[in-house]
Amino acid sequence: MTLIRGISGIVAGGVVVLLGVVVGAAVIGARRDFPGPGAESLTWHVVAAVTVVAAQVYADRHRGAAAFAGSAIVLGVAGGLLWTQWWG
Repeated sequence: MTLIRGISGIVAGGVVVLLGVVVGAAVIGARRDFPGPGAESLTWHVVAAVTVVAAQVYADRHRGAAAFAGSAIVLGVAGGLLWTQWWG
């Protein structure tokens, strides 16, 4: 279970980094009158980042099936974000 929690922790950190990238692109785009990511993409990234961080904290504070469920939520939300906002 520790390995799964570790992997989901890395993925959660990656989602937070992606949020920073999207926010940075939006700020740079706005300052230079260049189309950046829209409000929808920003919203998805903020919601995903908050969700995965909360789920990872939950997974880290619990054991057994509860920890696995928290890690599964992290991996599922991150996969959904990548699929819909980056690859779709």
